[in-house]
Amino acid sequence: MAQFFKAEEAIISRLKNELAEHLTYHSYFHTLDVLNAATQIAATENITPEELSLLRVAAAYHDAGFLEVYKGHEMKSCDYARSDLPAFDFTEDQIELVCGIIMATKIPQSPTTKLQEIIADADLDYLGRSDYTHIAAKLFAELKVQNILKEESEWIKLQESFIQSHHYFTDFSKTNRDPVKKAHLTAIIEKSQAL
Repeated sequence: MAQFFKAEEAIISRLKNELAEHLTYHSYFHTLDVLNAATQIAATENITPEELSLLRVAAAYHDAGFLEVYKGHEMKSCDYARSDLPAFDFTEDQIELVCGIIMATKIPQSPTTKLQEIIADADLDYLGRSDYTHIAAKLFAELKVQNILKEESEWIKLQESFIQSHHYFTDFSKTNRDPVKKAHLTAIIEKSQAL
């Protein structure tokens, strides 16, 4: 029997202690946020207890790749899951399911199962929440450190195009996150036009 909670606990402990400090967005707190959002969305999606456990493990692992790499971290996160989870009595099928869920967080998102849709929405849950501005600022700071962006004007344009092309998959997120996300987009477009 897979030890779901122990697997979740072990990787979260590593992220808390080993993630680089300049990862202001892809931090241990982001993983906890996604775990929380995934659990909240899953409660409305009529999934089995085992599916919820696998989803939570995938959420815990989804950014583990940042322990080593920035680009292509999703694949590296799967490598961590594949090497760690046998020790927690996960079957090969369970591990591949977890990896499928992890890969659904890759941008642009294209989930193909209900569990993949849940994590895709959970990973970008903040786009439709009141703490969006605070969390987005952390992402901007991280992208500056990575030399992906330099100016705030670039950031505003990036956010505008990203949010315009983004859509939620689950009914929960469409109902509870879309309206706020649209309001954020309106504010960003106003900023963009003022540049």
